[in-house]
Amino acid sequence: MDSKTLNVLEYPKILEKLAGFCDFSASMELARSLEPTDSYELAISRLSETTEARKILSLQSMGIGAAHDIRPQADLAARGGVLDPSALLDVKSTLISCRDLKKNFDKKENEYPKLSLIVQGLPETYGIVDAITRVLSERGEVLDSASPKLADIRRNLRIAQDRLMSRLQKYVTDSKTVQMLQEPIITQRDGRYVIPLRAEFKGRIKSIVHDQSSSGATLFVEPLPIVEANNEIRELQLAERDEERRILAEVSSLVGEHASELKYGVENLAVLDLAFAKAKYAEELRASEPVISEQLSVRGDKSSIVNRQLSIKLIHARHPLLNPEHVVPIDVDPREGTRAIVITGPNTGGKTVSLKTVGLLILMAQSGLHIPAQSGSQLPCFHSVYADIGDEQSIEQSLSTFSGHITNIIRILKEIDYRSLVIFDELGSGTDPQEGAAIARAILSHLLETGAMTFVATHYPELKTFAHSTEGVVNASLEFDIKNASPDLQVGSWTPRSVKCSSHRSTAGTLAKDYRISQSGN
Repeated sequence: MDSKTLNVLEYPKILEKLAGFCDFSASMELARSLEPTDSYELAISRLSETTEARKILSLQSMGIGAAHDIRPQADLAARGGVLDPSALLDVKSTLISCRDLKKNFDKKENEYPKLSLIVQGLPETYGIVDAITRVLSERGEVLDSASPKLADIRRNLRIAQDRLMSRLQKYVTDSKTVQMLQEPIITQRDGRYVIPLRAEFKGRIKSIVHDQSSSGATLFVEPLPIVEANNEIRELQLAERDEERRILAEVSSLVGEHASELKYGVENLAVLDLAFAKAKYAEELRASEPVISEQLSVRGDKSSIVNRQLSIKLIHARHPLLNPEHVVPIDVDPREGTRAIVITGPNTGGKTVSLKTVGLLILMAQSGLHIPAQSGSQLPCFHSVYADIGDEQSIEQSLSTFSGHITNIIRILKEIDYRSLVIFDELGSGTDPQEGAAIARAILSHLLETGAMTFVATHYPELKTFAHSTEGVVNASLEFDIKNASPDLQVGSWTPRSVKCSSHRSTAGTLAKDYRISQSGN
């Protein structure tokens, strides 16, 4: 799909909203990189996934639980790296989530075939969950029971610490030494147990100085009689550290052995979570699944094939980025054989929003998203979508707004074919009205020759007349409801007609009154 058109139609904003419904980073990444497909089969498959996800979420609460993107951890373990307890707990919680999802979809292949196929790609636990549970607590501490050697080391360490503390306790309770201390406490410096000796008593207790206070009034000393006991504790602490690392390395190697399966499983978990996110987004939009029609091969009379394959029907369609309580829905239901729709109407009548609504809903449908329109809406699967909407002025290239639009239109015309959707807002505007109308008519004639489906918004009466007299082209009228200060929109196969708000001054006056805008100079 054309990247410029995706931005013009605000498709990235849809993806950002979709990402907000994802539960972990891997699926958010998929959501933000989602692109509309030009494959009919893939579009149908994506929509089916969303429909199945909406169905199952309506019946039971389901999600990916406490899963994480553990691909970096799996890669590290595969290279022989040692995972820390936090990383191993992430692996454990992810595998538990996958196991639970597999149970939830057990024997539901017929009811949820698309989602069940994704779930089949989730990893087994491979004994990893049990291995991590055996060695780590829920807080990430290596358990004494992780190995007999670790249990023995920790038992000896506790004994040595108790013995040392008992000996140091004599220094803080003995009346001869307690008066030499800043406080009767036992503390640590550099991993060794020390007591706080007042500086003026330096040398009174044979000891090793490890530190001093910022004022210099206190020295943190290790009495010589307990040096060996401190050494023993330090040796046991190092042995404990090495044994813990050996245990973590052993479990990490098990993760590394199944790194490929784990990474593939996370990718499938992300796809599943994305399907859930699409379902949640659809519920928020009060959306429905559109009926997608397949593009046909060109055989025989090309125009007749085009007429059959490019039928659009939108029922009460709403722009997905606008407040559903206030947005005015549109109906698009041109007669059979229509290849171009010319939309006319006053300013503030909603022409541009209508164009964007049609384009954006088609992009959403081909991305597997349900669309904010009533059930029964039908859309073709377009091979490409192009739009020229908004201000195309380029200061860097010294292009006027008109030149900018024409440059973009020329680019589009070179790339389209009968499988394309083309959307032009205010075609031919920005120059002399007579010349602009002639350019617009020539472009529209060319579009009809290519067979592309076209939506054009215009102020030119010449295009209205052209649409009325040309086969395959219909007029659509947008009106502005003065009473409600909002567009009144119906798109259909109508002849040119007047609009409710024929007076620009009347519209401006109503808006000025409602929103307290000054009308001076009108």
